[in-house]
Amino acid sequence: MFDRKSWNWEPGKKKVAELGDLTGQFQEVHEFVASPDGERIAVVVVPEAGSAKVWVNGGVWENDFERAWSLRFTADGRLFALVRVDDMWSAAVDDEKWPEDYDFAWNPKFSQDGSVIALQVKEGMEYSLVANGKAWEKKFISCRDFSLSPDGAHMAALVQVEALPEADIVKFMEGTWSVVLDDVTWEQKFINVYSPAISPDGKHVAAEVRLDINEYTVAQDGKVWQSKFGCIWAPRYRPDGGIVLPVKVDGGWTLVENGSPLWKGRYVQLWHQTFEPDGKGIAAVAATAYGKWTVVRDDDPWRCSFEDLVLPPIFSPDGHRLAAVGKDGESWGIAVDGKKWSEGFDMAWDPVFSPDGSQVAAKVERNGVFAIALDGKLWGSFNQLWEPIFSPDGKHLLVRAVENGAYFRQVVPVDQVRQG
Repeated sequence: MFDRKSWNWEPGKKKVAELGDLTGQFQEVHEFVASPDGERIAVVVVPEAGSAKVWVNGGVWENDFERAWSLRFTADGRLFALVRVDDMWSAAVDDEKWPEDYDFAWNPKFSQDGSVIALQVKEGMEYSLVANGKAWEKKFISCRDFSLSPDGAHMAALVQVEALPEADIVKFMEGTWSVVLDDVTWEQKFINVYSPAISPDGKHVAAEVRLDINEYTVAQDGKVWQSKFGCIWAPRYRPDGGIVLPVKVDGGWTLVENGSPLWKGRYVQLWHQTFEPDGKGIAAVAATAYGKWTVVRDDDPWRCSFEDLVLPPIFSPDGHRLAAVGKDGESWGIAVDGKKWSEGFDMAWDPVFSPDGSQVAAKVERNGVFAIALDGKLWGSFNQLWEPIFSPDGKHLLVRAVENGAYFRQVVPVDQVRQG
C-alpha cells in the first residue's frame, strides 16, 4: 500500500503532460498508467515496427526494446514493464533492465510496499519463479500460478513435478502436480492443485487439491484435510492463521474453516470470501437463487441483489462498512451496506472508502465519459480517469484524469465534489 501522507494534498489542478500529439509521433500507443501520487503518467509507445519505448511525462526511457507490456507503477512509485530484447524477456524498472533474460516472463506480482517484484519465467522447457531478478534454483516441468506474500518475503507456486506421458490415465490419476513454498516442494502429488495461499507468518502454504474424479479438499504443507467435498473454491488465510473457503455440500454452498462448518447458510453459489481488517468478520459473494447475486456478511445476506454478478466485496478500513460492484443486464451499479446507489453506469470500478469509512467514492463510466461517484452523487466529466484516492484526513480527493488531450492531477475538497 502506498504512503499517502507524503503526497501534495494542497487543493488545486496541475497539468502534468500533454498527450494529444502522441498518436502523431508514434505508430502505436498503449497501456496508459498513472502513478499513485498522480505526478507521472506513462505509456508504451512504438516508434517503428519491432521497437518499443516507455514514455513518461513527455520524455522516453533511454533503453529501446523490441516489445514492452504490463506497464504499471509499484506502490513505492517505481515504473515496471515486461520487456523483450533479442527475443528474450526480462523486466525493466525505472529504465533499468534486469540483467537476467528468459525465454518468456509473465504474471508479475508485487509486494504490498512495492519493493519486491516477482515473475513466472520459462527457460528452455523448464519453469520457475524470479523475485527482483533472482530465480529459484529448482526448475519444473510446468508452473500454473503462484502467490507472493504481502511482505514479498515468500513465494508459493503450483508446479508439475513429474512428466505425464500421453494418454497415461493411470499416471494422471496418481498425480503429477504439487506445491512449492520458497523453493521447497511438497512430497505429496495430486491430480490437480489450484489457488496457493501463503499464511500470514509466511511459514505455511495451503492450496485446493483434487484427489479423484469429483473429490476435492485442502492441503496445507502437503497434509490433506480429512474433510472431502464435491467442489471447493480458493482457500484464504485469516490473519490468525485459520483457513477459510467455500465448499459444496448437501443443500448448496457454505463456508468452512479448517475443514469444519463455519456458516449454517446454504447458497446456490458462494465465493470471493473477504476478511475484515482485523480478520474477525467475513463477507463473500453469493447467489441466493438463480439471478440473485448479492453479498453475504457473517452468513447474513444483503437484501438487495443483482441479476448477473457481484464483484468481490470491499471492507472499509475500520471494518464497519462494506461495498461491492454488481451488474444488472447492461447496467453496472454499486451497493454499500446492503443498499444500491440509485445511479446505474455503463461500467463501474471498485469503490474506495475514506480512511474513517464514512465516505465511498468510485470511478464510473457512462456513454464513453468518465466521472467520480461520491456516495452515489456524480462529479466531473473526463476522457480518461483513474480510481480516486482519499487524503489521509478524508477531506480531499486526488483526481488523476485526462481532459482535452492533457493529463492532470487535481486535489479537490470532498465538499466540492459532493456539491456536484
